[in-house]
Amino acid sequence: MQMYGIAGGNSKVVLLYLILPSLSLPSSMHLIQMDSVQRWMEDLKLMTDCECMCILQSKPISIEKDEQNELILSSQYSTCDNLQLLLKRAWIISTELTRIAQKLEKNRWQRVHSMTVRVNCHVRSMINEYNTFTRNSSEEMHQFEKLLLDKCSEFTAFTERCIQTEDEQIRKSMKSSINETLTNVAQYFGQLIELVLTHEAQNLLRQIELSDSMYITESAISSLFSLTQEGSHLCRIIAKEGGVVALFKICRQDCFRCLYPQTLRTLASICCVEEGMYQLEKVDGILCLADILTDNSHSEATHAEAAAVIAQITSPHLTFTQHLSSFLENMEEIVTALVKLCQEASSGEVFLLASAALANITFFDTMACEILLQLNAMKILLAACSDKHIVDTPYSRDQVVTILANMSVLDQCASEIIQGNGVQLLMEMLFERSSSGNSAEVAACERVQQKSAVTLARLSRDPEVADAAVKLSCIPRLIKLCRSPTERNNSDSVLVACLAALRRLAVMSPEGLEDSDFQQLVKPRLVDSFLLCTNMEESFV
Repeated sequence: MQMYGIAGGNSKVVLLYLILPSLSLPSSMHLIQMDSVQRWMEDLKLMTDCECMCILQSKPISIEKDEQNELILSSQYSTCDNLQLLLKRAWIISTELTRIAQKLEKNRWQRVHSMTVRVNCHVRSMINEYNTFTRNSSEEMHQFEKLLLDKCSEFTAFTERCIQTEDEQIRKSMKSSINETLTNVAQYFGQLIELVLTHEAQNLLRQIELSDSMYITESAISSLFSLTQEGSHLCRIIAKEGGVVALFKICRQDCFRCLYPQTLRTLASICCVEEGMYQLEKVDGILCLADILTDNSHSEATHAEAAAVIAQITSPHLTFTQHLSSFLENMEEIVTALVKLCQEASSGEVFLLASAALANITFFDTMACEILLQLNAMKILLAACSDKHIVDTPYSRDQVVTILANMSVLDQCASEIIQGNGVQLLMEMLFERSSSGNSAEVAACERVQQKSAVTLARLSRDPEVADAAVKLSCIPRLIKLCRSPTERNNSDSVLVACLAALRRLAVMSPEGLEDSDFQQLVKPRLVDSFLLCTNMEESFV
């Protein structure tokens, strides 16, 4: 980390690390500081002198260990830590530029200038910090650094002139120039960050491809995974630079078997973008995943992470799965391996990953449902649901009921459901409620309720299933979900599914409904019953 100094008369040089209010200090750093320096730093937050800031930002001073009256900053960063620091600084700069544009629109010149000075400091600090740990940065990167620094200085000078004049006409005439300069700063900043992240991705991938050291390869993959967690844009950069190719190369070498779980987890993250999927298809990634899943010598952790990649690339939310033609060629053996993983799962997490992959595959191709039926998957999944250590969250139940809903279109599923006590399970799922109130968990519970009602509606075309549902009091529960918005967490999708299931059961067992329920929930058009139920909450003033 770069240190900066100022000289004060005959006094000794005081080492200072500039900590802006918006940045929190990492806990791994150890600080020793004098009270006077601390007071000076507190004052600095309120009163900023532009010339002083420029001097501070341009005079790095090396740390002398025997110096007593100094601020000592000791920290050994890994590549991953440095990149996280860089991304944090970049986020701050991006946020500040947005705020400057907002203040400029309102002609708040004093605020614009102070924020411009702050951005200037952040940009210089970011460049200095990056240059302390980077290696072999390109000439293009240095050019963009210079362009950005020059534009920041120009921007600061513009805003300083604006606060030095009281003439509003002069300020207005300068506003277009300031806006143009702000746009240039944002543009150069974005291009520099893009270059920096591409450069770092290239360095990490070079380590993965060229190193024979287990430690270096593991560290590089770990850093790469951290980058993928910063968003889809970074995943695109990694994919374009050959990240998928390099990681699958690791997965094809027995000497790196212990790194397979970590490598596959990184692959799953990269494959959330189209570029990652394209690269996966290009290197026969599906075949590699099928080989891993069907190889019993691999650990459960490796199988689980391979299942996670399958779940990612078959997600129904993605719109770019059309080029996964090779998946169909390997689907039967992949589905077989995933069913086995569900059956033998030692933890809820492993079951969740395997069942999520199966659930997505049932959306991906209808042939998967027929394969699952042949493999007795229905029986295996229903049995797993009775083990609270394996199916232990609404997320796992969401995957199971998704598979059941998609398989229920097959006529043969009805007998499997009856034999496995599946109607009882579907009835229990209609009572699914979140225990934590967490928004993601609440959404999962809504999906469980909706899909269990859909499955009941589809399966109730079989008289035996309908009879079992009536005996288990499914009709009163469906009526309550329709009439009570709080029971379904005000979910319209749950309401529609419950109305459909109720109407199907009413055909098979009309005596189970009271006349008022029949008149309001069954007899009218579905849309009319829906509107009636959505307006049932009354407000009393």
